[in-house]
Amino acid sequence: MKKIAAHIGDQLFEPERAQTSGERIFFKLFELFVVAYTIRFMWEWGLYTQLRNVEVVLPLGLANYYNSAWLFDHNLALINAFIVTALLCAAFFRMGPKWLYMLVMVLFHIQYVVRFSQGEIPHSQNLIGMSVFCFAIGAWFFPAKSEIPRFVMGSIIFFIGLGYTAAFFSKLIGTGINWYDGRHLWLWISEKSIDILSREGVYSPNFLQQMALGSTAVASVILLIGWFTELIGFTMWWKKLRPYTTTLLIAMHFGITLTMNIRFDAFVMQLILVGYPWYKLIDRFQLREPLFFKIEYENQHRAE
Repeated sequence: MKKIAAHIGDQLFEPERAQTSGERIFFKLFELFVVAYTIRFMWEWGLYTQLRNVEVVLPLGLANYYNSAWLFDHNLALINAFIVTALLCAAFFRMGPKWLYMLVMVLFHIQYVVRFSQGEIPHSQNLIGMSVFCFAIGAWFFPAKSEIPRFVMGSIIFFIGLGYTAAFFSKLIGTGINWYDGRHLWLWISEKSIDILSREGVYSPNFLQQMALGSTAVASVILLIGWFTELIGFTMWWKKLRPYTTTLLIAMHFGITLTMNIRFDAFVMQLILVGYPWYKLIDRFQLREPLFFKIEYENQHRAE
């Protein structure tokens, strides 16, 4: 087991590979992506909370231990969004102590449980939150310029792969081997059609939905393909298999969108970013490393 764990660690974090300027540039671009979406979600949730939230229907996370309804009033959710925005700007430019991302993670989670206390739980926001968690751990325990990109990217890939494979077994445990029964897909298509009809006033099934609704066998095959794709999610841990697994996962999400009208915009974009070795493309163009990347950790080292 130790050899297997060490091998997976080598595949995820690649400690023996020399770090390149392309890797550092890509990491800052990816960090900017996470920061931008975190700020976006914070303000969207804050505005939603102030305009619509009136009571807690479903306690989530920390809200199981305190009454989160006190954040519904007095613009507290908007104040929280402002604080997180300021903290993220400081953390991105490595201004301040190394625990800034840890504080952002806590405040982000508080905003999450307040917004989704109404019972709707999305996917893309969870992945962004998990990324913030990885940045928090990386900035605290691996603040060196050469360490934090490898830890953050490797740990995000680990959790993504683990999450997909765990989703396969969760379905197996919760529903049994008959989870891929095409009639389940019929039910989900019908449920989403009600949502679309109520929102847009009209609903018309697309070609793939018509095929699924017209044949139990076709619907079962669609579910079985998606289920099997989740099972092999852990193969993202191996760098040679990662691009192929990522491509299958992205295709699966497009299939979910076409059959059940569930979109994973930020989720799929993050899969695209972490699933392919973009740093090699940057290195191929032999871009010079901006001065910012050479001095970004100086404030961190001073703090230490």
